[in-house]
Amino acid sequence: MSRTPVVGGNFKCNGTVKFIQEHAEVLKKIENNGVEVFVCPTALHSSLLQSLMAGSHVEVAAQNMYFQKPGAWTGELAGELLVDAGIKTTLIGHSERRRIMGESNEESAKKAKRALELGLKVVFCIGETLAEREANQVDAVNFAQLEALRLITVEADWKNIVVAYEPVWSIGTGVVASPAQAQTVHESLRKWFAEKVSAKVAQEIRIQYGGSVNAKNCAELSSCKDIDGFLVGGASLKPEFLDIVKILGDTKKKM
Repeated sequence: MSRTPVVGGNFKCNGTVKFIQEHAEVLKKIENNGVEVFVCPTALHSSLLQSLMAGSHVEVAAQNMYFQKPGAWTGELAGELLVDAGIKTTLIGHSERRRIMGESNEESAKKAKRALELGLKVVFCIGETLAEREANQVDAVNFAQLEALRLITVEADWKNIVVAYEPVWSIGTGVVASPAQAQTVHESLRKWFAEKVSAKVAQEIRIQYGGSVNAKNCAELSSCKDIDGFLVGGASLKPEFLDIVKILGDTKKKM
């Protein structure tokens, strides 16, 4: 089963108007080499980057959304607002939302379900902490995060979901999961889908790896059969983001 590779760039809480204008010129150089590409600027910069990237191969996505309809939710972004702004994809459940902002598995799942109901595509982030890995709880943690979403979705929903596996201990630390470590988790996730959802979804669902991905380490990770792309943090703010997209596309074409 051939799955389309996908690379996302998460700008997190970074960027200025000047940076967005300059970085857009870099992003416009990304060619269509069989890889889907999206970037997630701050909400303040989304409209600007959308206008600058019009007609390019790069989609502008959101970093987060709320599960309620528009209303008295100060500081939040309802999915309807994303749709109205022309956003088609959103990250949900990033580890910084879960670990720092206290977002529960159930809340992340509710956000994803609401996004799907509104016709948005979801990049659903999961991952374990170092303490959880050392306690041999990798599968238990990741499966619990997925299970919360499985319980409120149907099989057809998963065609609009990309899973982003990001070991929390690797995000922004410079410590990257080895290809063997990453592949082991991705393979386990695919087996979970086969057992809990369906063999079809297990074959078709795209699973990204995230965690200090850069142009130097992405080739070896790209060669893993169950890694379908990357969710990139810091490197997405640099020109090397182009190299990551190219390397992934070139590697997958040879497999």
